Amino acid sequence: MKPVTLQNYAEGKWIAGAGAMADLRSAVNGDVVALTSSQGLDFGEMLKFAREKGGPALRALTFHQRALMLKALAEALTAKKDALYELSYNTGATKADSWIDIDGGIGTFAVYQGKGRRELPNDTILIDGSVEGLSRNGTFQGLHVYTSLQGVAVHINAFNFPVWGMLEKLAPTFLAGVPAVVKPASATSYLTEAAVRVMLEANVLPPGALQLIVGSTGDLFDHLTSQDVVSFTGSAQTASKLKTHPVIARESVRFVAEQDSLNASVLGPDATPESPEFDLFIKEVAKEMTVKAGQKCTAIRRAMVPTKLLDAAQEALAVRLSKITIGDPRDEATKMGALVSVAQREDVRAKIREIATDGTIASGNPDASVGNTKGAFMQPILLRCERPWDARAVHDVEAFGPVSTLMPYKDAADAIALANRGKGSLVMSVFSYDTAFERDVVLGAGAFHGRIAFIDRDSAKESTGHGSPMPHMIHGGPGRAGGGEEMGGIRGVTHYMQRTALQGSPRVLSSITHRFMAGAPVEVSTNHPFRRKFHDLPIGYQLNTKTRDISLEDIEHFAHFTGDTFYAHMDEEAARANPLFGGRVAHGYLILAFAAGLFVDPDPGPVLANYGLDNLRFVKPVKPGDSIQVALTVKDKTLRKPDQGEVRWDVVVTNQNSEQVAGYDLLTMNAA
Repeated sequence: MKPVTLQNYAEGKWIAGAGAMADLRSAVNGDVVALTSSQGLDFGEMLKFAREKGGPALRALTFHQRALMLKALAEALTAKKDALYELSYNTGATKADSWIDIDGGIGTFAVYQGKGRRELPNDTILIDGSVEGLSRNGTFQGLHVYTSLQGVAVHINAFNFPVWGMLEKLAPTFLAGVPAVVKPASATSYLTEAAVRVMLEANVLPPGALQLIVGSTGDLFDHLTSQDVVSFTGSAQTASKLKTHPVIARESVRFVAEQDSLNASVLGPDATPESPEFDLFIKEVAKEMTVKAGQKCTAIRRAMVPTKLLDAAQEALAVRLSKITIGDPRDEATKMGALVSVAQREDVRAKIREIATDGTIASGNPDASVGNTKGAFMQPILLRCERPWDARAVHDVEAFGPVSTLMPYKDAADAIALANRGKGSLVMSVFSYDTAFERDVVLGAGAFHGRIAFIDRDSAKESTGHGSPMPHMIHGGPGRAGGGEEMGGIRGVTHYMQRTALQGSPRVLSSITHRFMAGAPVEVSTNHPFRRKFHDLPIGYQLNTKTRDISLEDIEHFAHFTGDTFYAHMDEEAARANPLFGGRVAHGYLILAFAAGLFVDPDPGPVLANYGLDNLRFVKPVKPGDSIQVALTVKDKTLRKPDQGEVRWDVVVTNQNSEQVAGYDLLTMNAA
């Protein structure tokens, strides 16, 4: 098959690189499958195009509109994923490996679009936290908000996940309203380029929102500014080189790194060869060694077991690894494909020799000939380190392939200390049924690991396993792992936004954020707000209800009717002895029920459902003979469907002295 000449996508055009082309070879048979170059690109103009075209267009969209854009991109990629799978075989990936990369990446888009529409406002400003009172009378307040950076996200990705690695960065970036320039690792850039073409052909991205470099980045970093973000995945050596670029330091460019990680998995001290956790541990270590031929930043590199179980664990792992079929990833019988290239295989072999200075090879032969002799195949290699507390290489050297080292630990403290010898990792896993040990692990090792997965007989069936980063959770880790926190749900979105403290009057802050805040001007209701449709309800529209007296008979009736006969409501002597009440008081839920009775309009209308309360607080007791009144104010609105929207109401319940006794947010779904 004739090699494909890859193209860069710059300034709204597909452009083939000039000059000498680099050969990209199949990991399976060594054939040249693509040619690539980025020579001739004007990297400064690419960044300018993103800032002047892509950025303003994305920032003009609300979070919900950006989320719908992600949904459309996910649908486009799903429709063309068979073609992506076919290309993926050339990277050495089996169909199961490609599912993690391609479907996993699409799934990340799907998760972020859902979280964006559920958890973010249909607006362009994101409020962070609650209002801070900065003055006695409430006329001067503070509030933190996030707004989109006005620069470019430069994504530099690794070879092992050419689709997922791109999409897991693009999802929070696009949702934040920031354009991206994607630079994949050259070895598998033909798969990334194909996925970018699919996304651009979907015709949902504004011009300048996405650009692609298939080759060297040239002088790209010379044109970065303080509004830009560099998000890097790769080796610690390359990360250090990029992080120390003079422009990064001079401009304080945000730098997010996900790099080398000697991840650990620990079999708990409570385990025995007969326990479910022992079997789960063996399966997971073998899986993490062989999925993607071990070319995963989250793969288990150090497998730790109690000293008494070292031989049993070695034997069980060796048996399991011996059953792994290695070969052409297109063959359904194949369980492990090739490494990405012959050069990568040779690097892994060299690293194995270095790690073996701390121990011995317990299973597999790194130099054995397997699979196609022109491909980058090798056997999974299990090493054994008898004295890990005296070792160096096993804790410092990562062989980025189907390689793991088995080692013993003496006790729980020793296991934690050994796990931390990796100097920071993306993930560690614990296979134990002892919750006291698991808590000790969190306290002792949490500071060294970005994620800790506890897997046992209860969770195993539904667990996503040791090595699967989920969009909802942080993917990153301290120290050697780079110090980054990619994804992590909406946290990942805020990496591409600026947090700003706003100070001003409630009127100003409410106007800026499109959210009502106590003390801001209100529009007093001329007709009941429940009679108004979603689009006809202005922020700050307020209903002030009549008052209602609360009698002792009301309290007793409510107690007997509901079964809530707590002494504070029914026993005057006991309630008087309570330092909080000083006598019988009304139920909190009676106050809520009576408050609803004051503001609810009973007839059919635009209000379709009341589906919850947020931030409920009972501020002051209500006693027999008190009266209550409600101020119901439109606080916030979010359109959920074309014909339905969520209305968040600020509910303040006061007594006859105008003192607040309760407050909460009421959520209703209203017809639009």
